[in-house]
Amino acid sequence: MTRQQMGRVLFWMTGTLLSFSVLAVSVRALAGALSIFEMLAVRNGIGLAILVAIVALHPQLRGDLVPRRMGLHLLRNTIHQASQYAWALSVILLPLATVFALEFTMPAWTTVLAVALLGERLTRGRVAAIVLGLLGVLVIIRPGLETFRPAALLVLAAAFGYATVNIATKKLTSTESTFAIIFWMNVMQLPMALLGSDLGFFARVNGMMILPMVAIGVAGVASHYCLTNAFRAGDASVVVPLDFLRMPLIAVVGWLLYAEPFDPYVFLGAGLIMAGVVWNLHAELRGR
Repeated sequence: MTRQQMGRVLFWMTGTLLSFSVLAVSVRALAGALSIFEMLAVRNGIGLAILVAIVALHPQLRGDLVPRRMGLHLLRNTIHQASQYAWALSVILLPLATVFALEFTMPAWTTVLAVALLGERLTRGRVAAIVLGLLGVLVIIRPGLETFRPAALLVLAAAFGYATVNIATKKLTSTESTFAIIFWMNVMQLPMALLGSDLGFFARVNGMMILPMVAIGVAGVASHYCLTNAFRAGDASVVVPLDFLRMPLIAVVGWLLYAEPFDPYVFLGAGLIMAGVVWNLHAELRGR
């Protein structure tokens, strides 16, 4: 990977981490007022409306929407919807910093799957990222101790699902545009979310809910647009570890908005994970 490619990856991943942080805060704001399926329906509905408006303004994009590889789209979006549900539920049940830290198991799974399914190389730096990442997770969840929370398993399940989605996304970028991937995601996931929703939930919407509902829709589109472009710019096993950078950001947000304490074990585990990231990025740049 060249320095120019690395710069593009860093740019798009910055947009990704900010978008996912906004999503987490919005889910917290709507918890109790809407079910998770209803939140997902809002996210996909607003996202689809944004994408349809873009197509209306730029008719040339219609050529990107010719149905292709729909089986892979459906597999990706079904797994992604289930992973989103698990992630949103964990955001409600666990401190934000813990959720984001445990979600960092995703790069380890992504690297393993990228090697097996995409033929990417398993370098020394990538191995270090996997090993230090898993050690960091063990520090955070402390299995067997009284501090272990069963809800943490939801995050781990979501992380594996997201890793699978990342591999499918990387495969789709070889033939599909970023816009097409995001468009079909919202088209397929909206009816999935509506099936689990009370279709009269809009009657419960009040003025205080408008901003987080809009934020969920906009951040949902922005996060996937940025993440898909990051995958287009670089290897999956390099792109995903950069998401670790949202850990300190969300910890500060949790402290400021929800008075969540700074758990030293969470930060120690996150430090191990980030050390693996820095090692991998340094090795990638030096190797080129």
